[in-house]
Amino acid sequence: MSQQIIERQESAVVAQPEATTMMQMIQRAATDPAFDVEKLERMMAMHERMTAKQAEVDFNLAMSDAQSEMRPISADAENKQTRSNYATYAKLDNALRPVYTRHGFSLSFNSEPGAADVIRVLCYVSHRAGHTRTYTIDMPADGKGAKGGDVMTKTHAVGSGASYGMRYLLKMIFNVAIGESDDDGNAAGGDLRDAALADLLARAGDAQTEEQLTKVWQSGVAVLKAARDMDGYEQFKSAVSVRSGQIKGAA
Repeated sequence: MSQQIIERQESAVVAQPEATTMMQMIQRAATDPAFDVEKLERMMAMHERMTAKQAEVDFNLAMSDAQSEMRPISADAENKQTRSNYATYAKLDNALRPVYTRHGFSLSFNSEPGAADVIRVLCYVSHRAGHTRTYTIDMPADGKGAKGGDVMTKTHAVGSGASYGMRYLLKMIFNVAIGESDDDGNAAGGDLRDAALADLLARAGDAQTEEQLTKVWQSGVAVLKAARDMDGYEQFKSAVSVRSGQIKGAA
């Protein structure tokens, strides 16, 4: 365990007696008929803030410890259309659930309306200390394929978007890499891929008109298809779809 983690844990231990002392003061005040009610309410609000802060500290410490135990996960499925490999949700869940539950985390998923033809997937990550953090990702649900044609019904598209969203969120929440531990010297290529994808996402977000967005889409798809980067393609497609909805909504 690193010195940094030890110091954070010691700080957390110090904060717990403070919250306990505050609760004892509140209990004594509540039994005193002469004690000012407004002061009691302020003390209770302060105690709630202290408790919430401590729960967040415990959440962050547990997340750090859980991630320290997680390793890259090998792909177990192939997308024949793009000739790319990926890790299924089942593979991710099988590898990660034992670790994150051991550290007090539980996950639950939901969805809410997004922009046109977009499903927003939410993941509520709760920790036994009482803190919950919400993660979201917007996924296209237009039923379009890589060439822009209709390849599925709207119902199928929503289900597909939700499945992709759950898988991407699970990877993002715990910062999990997909691939073998020994990458045969390809780490530099991964860095270049991440930089190229970040540039495409930024260009999509900066587009001011549908025409500009279409040009970004066409150039980005060509790059990602040539690289056979299915994960990057789905992220890029989602960003373009969201930005398109924003542009149409502002018109």
